[in-house]
Amino acid sequence: MDSNAVGWPNSLWAAVTPPGPELPELNGAGQADVVIIGGGFTGLSTALHLREAGVDVAIVEAMEPGWGASGRNNGQVIPTLSRPDPEDIIATHGAAGERFVGMLRDSAADLFDVVRRYQIEAEHEQAGWVQPVHSPGRIKIAERRVRQWSAFGAPVELLSREQVRDILGSDAWYGGFWNRSGGHINPLALARGLARAVLGLGARIYARSPATGFERRNDKWVVKTERGEISGRALVVATNAYSGEFHKSLVPQIATEVMPVLSWQMATQTLSDNVRKTIIPGRQAMSDTHGELYFARYDARNRLVTGGAVIGPGDKATRLKAELSERLQRLWPQIGEVSFDYVWNGYVGMTTDFLPRIHRLGPNAYGWTGCNGRAVALTMPLGRELAKAVRGVPEVELALPFSEPVTIQAHSLLRRLAPLMLLVYRRRDAREM
Repeated sequence: MDSNAVGWPNSLWAAVTPPGPELPELNGAGQADVVIIGGGFTGLSTALHLREAGVDVAIVEAMEPGWGASGRNNGQVIPTLSRPDPEDIIATHGAAGERFVGMLRDSAADLFDVVRRYQIEAEHEQAGWVQPVHSPGRIKIAERRVRQWSAFGAPVELLSREQVRDILGSDAWYGGFWNRSGGHINPLALARGLARAVLGLGARIYARSPATGFERRNDKWVVKTERGEISGRALVVATNAYSGEFHKSLVPQIATEVMPVLSWQMATQTLSDNVRKTIIPGRQAMSDTHGELYFARYDARNRLVTGGAVIGPGDKATRLKAELSERLQRLWPQIGEVSFDYVWNGYVGMTTDFLPRIHRLGPNAYGWTGCNGRAVALTMPLGRELAKAVRGVPEVELALPFSEPVTIQAHSLLRRLAPLMLLVYRRRDAREM
């Protein structure tokens, strides 16, 4: 990929979002107290919190802030993980897991607080996040999640089938739950707004400068690019699902423990006011219990932003348009004929147990991966905690469940086969619990 000619996907977000700040490339040698690789949500949040604490920080970004997963996702702000619930997290990580649960509980609220504090124009709507269940037996999922998250003080509520029908405007689901702190944003606008906030606080961002590697030299971390290098006392690697996309040797221990899975997003034509008022009238974000996830939210122009998955050869975008048109008409017959103005994709970093991986990479060096489709909310407070870590806050005070990297065996082969998991998910979705 030619990093000097940044090409943006044909996404809704790229079409409607004002350009980001003009940024230099990294040429020659530089220094900072903390060097961050990756200018997505995690890197930008880490830099923001470091600058709030007066720490000198520089970001080295392969393309432009928000070019990767941070600017390509659906923009749902969801304060949970995709599958593990609090008891699962604590069973795996103990006291650190309990602190992580507290961080996750407040993650959506933290994101919206940052947006308001820095007056970022990100089309943000904190209308809540709803997870409806797609079969009667799966109400157990909602009941379990409400019980466990209520125990940690999350603003969650179990919903009956009738309540879900009123909230979503559809008879397709059998109940569910919602979290009032969630919502949705324009993710690319958030990334670009965070970049401006970080620059305004005195940080540096080097764009179009893919890191080729890093090393420990004279008690400093040195990050190298094709045209320069920058050294720092501390290092944060925040490349997530794109860890191996530019240079496979950058951080192989992270790149091979996460499976980058292509996620497709789509935006409909603007819906009429009459139709919009009958489909998710309260403008909540929604994603249900299908493994082949059904999800939707509105943008600021009343487009329904949804997406799906597809396998096999051929024109995937055209096939998805047909499949998602049929799905939306099945879920909401009142929508009428559906057309899509934008179709785009990007990688989601998936782990084998749907838990994120957070690592110490050496003295004063940290990295993470494995958003599992929940990065928008998670990465804001995660950046805060990583900023604390490089400032020397004791581990017992951090909401960071550290682990050692574990490579997925036969990673290259499984990456090619990963799309076939869609068939497994479809079979599971059809079964009753």
